[in-house]
Amino acid sequence: MTAPLDVYAAGLTNEQEELVLRYADGSTRSLPVGVWTAADVPGDDEMLQRCLGATLDVGCGPGRLTVALGRRGVPALGVDIAPAAVRLARARGALALSRSVFTELPGQGRWRSALLADGNIGIGGDPVGLLRRLRQLLADEGRVVVEVDPPGAPSGPVRVRIEHAGEVRNWFPWAHLSIDQLEVTAGTAGFVPLETWTAAGRWFAVLVRS
Repeated sequence: MTAPLDVYAAGLTNEQEELVLRYADGSTRSLPVGVWTAADVPGDDEMLQRCLGATLDVGCGPGRLTVALGRRGVPALGVDIAPAAVRLARARGALALSRSVFTELPGQGRWRSALLADGNIGIGGDPVGLLRRLRQLLADEGRVVVEVDPPGAPSGPVRVRIEHAGEVRNWFPWAHLSIDQLEVTAGTAGFVPLETWTAAGRWFAVLVRS
């Protein structure tokens, strides 16, 4: 079996071959590599406008949003566990670290915004745990700008793996969270929605400390 992150790296660097997310129940969906590596994605602008001050882009991937924040004059640091993604982000001009958000990060307690885009509320399979970690990283007046699933979409933890060109990544925990479940989930982690909105068929919210 290919090493866990090699499959993801191959998919990022070869967009001609599909990168697939397989669920433990056997269902699959294509991963939007083209979106992750694009320069301008519908809905991004409205999300980035809400990133106020120094921003931590969690699960930055190839750096689309980290770079876009920098172009707006917003100090931004991307973090991602995949070295290949971080290399691509740096090549595009982003400041990025190959590191888990659950490990030591610079600026703890001083970040003004944390960004969870493209479904990254699912990192670790525990949205409450992830939001609690971001609460530690954010300044008292900090905010989380988060993208979630549409109303009525299933919410909860799942086990998934990434497949690419016949190779597979090990199973790992993930989670989905719909806009319907956001207020309860955020409240458990000590946050409250300041606003929610939809743009280009995507759903977003800004969370602040309760």
